[in-house]
Amino acid sequence: MENKYQNEDRYFKAKKRVEEIKGFYGNLIAYVVVNLGLLAINLLTSPNHLWFYWPMIGWGVGVFFHGMKVFNYMPFLGKDWEAQKIKEFMDKEKEKDQKGNWQ
Repeated sequence: MENKYQNEDRYFKAKKRVEEIKGFYGNLIAYVVVNLGLLAINLLTSPNHLWFYWPMIGWGVGVFFHGMKVFNYMPFLGKDWEAQKIKEFMDKEKEKDQKGNWQ
C-alpha cells in the first residue's frame, strides 16, 4: 500500500515538473513572437526611433529568471527550497554523528 502512495506522489511531482517546463517554453515562445511583432511595428511606423528593445529587455529579464527557476539554477526561488535545506542540514548532522561515533 505504501508503495502505491509513493508511486502516486512521484507521478504528481513529475507531472508538476512537466507543467513547469511547459509553462517556461510557452513563456519563451510568446516572448519571441511578441517581440518580433514589436520589432516589425517599430520598423514600419518609426524606424528612426527604436523603442522595441525596451519591452524586449524587460520581459527578457523575466524569462531569464523563469528559466533559472524552472531548470533549478536558482533553487532558492523554488517552493521546496526550505525542505531541501532542512534535509541537507539534517544529513550533515547525521554524518557528523556517525563520524563522532567512530573516533
